[in-house]
Amino acid sequence: LVMYGRAPHQGSLFARTTKEDKEIVEWALKETELLQFADRGITNMSGGQRQRAWIAMAIAQNTDILLLDEPTSFLDVSHQMDVLHLVEHLNKMYNKTIIMVIHELNEAARFADYLVAMKDGKIQHEGTPHDIFHNEMLKDVFGVDSTIMNDPKTDRPFCIPYSIKNYGHTVREV
Repeated sequence: LVMYGRAPHQGSLFARTTKEDKEIVEWALKETELLQFADRGITNMSGGQRQRAWIAMAIAQNTDILLLDEPTSFLDVSHQMDVLHLVEHLNKMYNKTIIMVIHELNEAARFADYLVAMKDGKIQHEGTPHDIFHNEMLKDVFGVDSTIMNDPKTDRPFCIPYSIKNYGHTVREV
């Protein structure tokens, strides 16, 4: 799977794998802590290992920008943190720009340098987590009334949602 990430560099479907391809794939497997699973099929991996394998394939492309669509979906909290710390490592260590769709608001505020909040396909708010992660934005975009606090370890904002707007009905406590 990870070798497929080298396809854009190989020129044709039948091109031979080069020494550079093998070195980059090995690097991607090491960075994602999957080297010991190199010969295992993706169907024989846990959900967290699968996500890391897809990320390994993406970074094997050796691009400056990494696009990820909900990389933490369907993962338990420990695997979510594992994936987010891996992505953070790739950003900090290799200066990779990470563009990620993520629906877990507290994870977005904790790990992102810049947030874009969308509603109905349109950008409603954008900026740093400290600039835009506030109750008004959460009400505007998600219809959620929340308390916003700063995490004592990271100094990043996080929300505790309390109620949702029922669009024309009374507000229901969550």
